[in-house]
Formats: sequence, structure tokens, C-alpha cells
Amino acid sequence: MNNIYMPHLAEIKEIIDESPDTRTFRLRFKDADTSDRFEFKAGQFAEYSAFGDGESTFCIASSPTRKDFIECSFKVYGKVTQALHRMNKGDTIGIRGPYGNWFPLEDLKGKNILFIAGGIGIAPVRCVIDNVLDLRDDFKDITIIYGARTPPDLCYKEDLKEWEARSDVNLILTVDTEYPGWDKRTGFVPTVLNDVAPSPDDTIAITCGPPIMIKFVLQNLAKLNFKDEDIITTLEARMKCGIGICGRCNLGSQYICKDGPVFSLAQLRDFPGVV
Repeated sequence: MNNIYMPHLAEIKEIIDESPDTRTFRLRFKDADTSDRFEFKAGQFAEYSAFGDGESTFCIASSPTRKDFIECSFKVYGKVTQALHRMNKGDTIGIRGPYGNWFPLEDLKGKNILFIAGGIGIAPVRCVIDNVLDLRDDFKDITIIYGARTPPDLCYKEDLKEWEARSDVNLILTVDTEYPGWDKRTGFVPTVLNDVAPSPDDTIAITCGPPIMIKFVLQNLAKLNFKDEDIITTLEARMKCGIGICGRCNLGSQYICKDGPVFSLAQLRDFPGVV
């Protein structure tokens, strides 16, 4: 019988410092069979182990269309992320997963996609963005609204350059307040969303970020006449064990790790206090 707590071993092939407190690991499984068999969909997550210090839950930040590696991005917060941050290229970490549901891309084909993200909340959104861009002909207009506290806090800077250079992507970047040398928008993400005022017609909105940002983004999307079923978010910050045992992420009779972490706003309306 397989041990559900036994992680796969993966080597850190590359480390990218995304911001002063956020890193991305590019990982490759040490076992070739595991690498061949490992499959996931955009929106799923995994448990990442720093041996001797514990494990932590993050989304898989790379797209399933990009083979031979997976990526995770994490912000230094507690004991485990501090231990991960001390690791170096060539070190070994553990991976359990993939877990959870995913963004319903098959159902979104032929629609406009509006991505709205803040801070490290870009990680699960970036996974979907790359997935959509790798299947670009299946979707209509793509708009990305992304913001952070300051320009150094913006993650995936190389990706941002690539998205900005594309003629088939409308990238809108913002930071919270004026910053020396910053020549793009200034203002909180929900405010910029209002200013841009995207049309809800045939458009799906996908959002993730700090809880307070998500709260106001959802309110502003409603003011822009987006339907609840056309707004999708992920609640991965609430998860711990990943397999519905610890109970930390329960919402009524459901568990975010098993029934989510991806939910439409229509689904979240059934859970008072969540939105």
C-alpha cells in the first residue's frame, strides 16, 4: 500500500529571486519514471518539503504545457518557507501531489479571459496565463491586471516583459503608490480594475491575491455586471495537509484542498463569511 505522506524527491535546478522575499524554484524529479508519470492541471497544488523543517502548500506555478520541470513560488513567511529560502541550486526537496481541482479551461475556450492578480497571488494565475498562451488560438482577448506594493515586489519580471511585448495580450501593471522611476499606473488593483472597466460580455475573470484585494475585486466585478459564475478564484492560502485530514480548510461540509482550491463566486456564495 502506498504511503500517502511519502514525497517524491526533486532537485532544485534553478532559483529565481522574484522579489525581496519571494523565490521561485524550478524543479525536476530525481526519478525518471516519476517525471514521466507526473501530470497536473492549471490550478492544482502540491506539498513541498524542507526535510527536517516540515512541508508547506503552494500551487504549481508553471503550466502543464511546459514539460520536464515544475515550478513553485513562495513568499518567506514561516519556518518551512524560511528553510526553503536557505536552500541552494542542486539541493533536494520533497513533493507530494498534485492535489485539488483546477481551472476549467476546456469550458473557457472561445471566451475573453481577464486575469486580475496582486503580489504573490500571481503564482496560480501565472500558471493559467501560460497555459492559455500556449493554447492561444483557443481563446479570444486576454487582459492581465497585476499589481504589487512597489515595483521590486512584482513577481515574474521576465514573464511580464514577454507578456507586455505580445500584441495579443493587454498587460496592465500597477503599484500601490508613487515610486521613483515608475512610469506605469499607480493605484490599488481593485481601483485600477474600475478604471479599466472591462466588459463582462463573453468574459471570464480569474483572480487571486491578498484576501482584502480579492474581496474588493469581487465587489468591483459585480459592479461591472460580471455574473457570479463567470468569476473564478482560488483559496489555497487556507490549506495545510492537502488531503482533507487536518480540517484546517473546511468550509461547511467541504474541504478546500479536496473540493477546491478553485471555486467560482457562485459556489462561494454558499459559504457565509468567505466573500
